Amino acid sequence: MRRILIMGATSAIAEATAREFAALGDALFLVGRNPDRLTAIADDLRLRGAAQAETWVMDACELGAYPALLDAATQRLGGLDTALIAHGTLTDQVAAQASSELMLAEFQTNALSHMVLCTELGNRFEAQGHGCIAVISSVAGDRGRQSNYVYGSAKAAVTAFTSGLRQRLHPKGVHVLTVKPGFVDTPMTAAFRKGPLWAMPATVAKAIVKAVQKGKPVLYTPWFWWPIMQIIKNVPEAIFRKLKL
Repeated sequence: MRRILIMGATSAIAEATAREFAALGDALFLVGRNPDRLTAIADDLRLRGAAQAETWVMDACELGAYPALLDAATQRLGGLDTALIAHGTLTDQVAAQASSELMLAEFQTNALSHMVLCTELGNRFEAQGHGCIAVISSVAGDRGRQSNYVYGSAKAAVTAFTSGLRQRLHPKGVHVLTVKPGFVDTPMTAAFRKGPLWAMPATVAKAIVKAVQKGKPVLYTPWFWWPIMQIIKNVPEAIFRKLKL
């Protein structure tokens, strides 16, 4: 049985992943901003087999509250050995490129809060000599594009940060997984037109749980995003800057 913290637990991918963990009999500590939604998800997870399902209400941008959060999760679950960081916002690119204040706020939510929590978790897991930190980044972080470079650059920061953290903590017995989903059909993307490259949250969730179990370092999900992003990353800059992506 794992003792798992899930940050951003009311998001569609996080909820679907929590269901997978619950079916394995794991104990879960769910963190989010909506207390009613957290309670409903926790009740559902207990019915699905979770050994324990606790809730904690906070805004992910309350960076100073992370030590208290981790203390509470450790106390209520009797320890902590896995964390899934899944909170975030889908940035309005046009609005963010027009406002440096909004750009900074989006970067705080999608990058800095992840880095602070990874630092707190990494130090604690290093001290105990084991643990797994799974962080949801994005394929958008592989190359900045005009249509979403504020969100993409935040995810690029998360990807680079977790790469370094993984290298640092590997000899200490701590696993760091960077998850790079492509297009996922969630309430956050409800306004987007869907196509063959879109995946459902349950598909992504199953891949995350398998990657955690296997100790995989980087997960592109679904798998076909890996070759797609290799092509996009290798388009020469002289050509790339003329494209409308």
